[in-house]
Amino acid sequence: MRLAFVFFVLVGVCFASGAQAAPRSVYLEDLTWTELRDALKGGVTTVLIPAGGTEQSGPHLALGKHNARVKALAGRIAAELGDTLVAPVIAYVPEGNISPPSEHMRFPGTISVPDAVFKGTVEAAARSLRQAGFTQIVLIGDHGGYQRLLKEAAVELGREWAGTPTRILFVTDYYRAGLTAYVQALRAKGLTDDEIGEHAGTADTSLQMAVDPAMVRIERLTPSRGDGTSGDPRPSTAALGQLGVDLIVAQTVAAIRKARTEKR
Repeated sequence: MRLAFVFFVLVGVCFASGAQAAPRSVYLEDLTWTELRDALKGGVTTVLIPAGGTEQSGPHLALGKHNARVKALAGRIAAELGDTLVAPVIAYVPEGNISPPSEHMRFPGTISVPDAVFKGTVEAAARSLRQAGFTQIVLIGDHGGYQRLLKEAAVELGREWAGTPTRILFVTDYYRAGLTAYVQALRAKGLTDDEIGEHAGTADTSLQMAVDPAMVRIERLTPSRGDGTSGDPRPSTAALGQLGVDLIVAQTVAAIRKARTEKR
């Protein structure tokens, strides 16, 4: 069962405020505008803007890996927070120069946009959600290449909205947990850094197995051979990936809750 399906059960409970039942989905795009209006009146205050990416991840991971993963994990984060919804995933992100191609653009299927286009999209989405009535807007990203841009967008919008009820946060813990706590957990299971890898290795592949196994081509798991893989995905399992899912969700939820208590 795909991880995302679990969220529709989790969100069937009431919000902590008890004012109204939770909306039928944590995903904003699944709601009607009147359902969203009622959710805002009923205690929903926070919305996550998840950034993914469309890029190659070796011969064994589907191009939409980041999009599927960040949507699923954002859904679980929202469900745990209880008063939070998830905006549509931003799937078009900087992935390198288009022509001549660089970075992931050297592989067919990768889609790249300029930094300014991505940043402008994030900022416009945040302004739209503020206009809708959300008072806490949280940026998270599943890809390393645009973390700086998310931070810049949050800083600039925070400056613009100073003195208003709306707050914007960039939660670095979402991405950082996959590079630190998750890697440490895999090492504790006996995996080497060469197996864990930096892109489409055991860490990356296992996460996808836990989130959406249909996006993993088991028969194509091979060590890096100049095919876009950095690491060795052969030891990957959904159980190993679940370690990462739990750590990323827990650390992101904790970071958001902590930020809520801090003075502006």
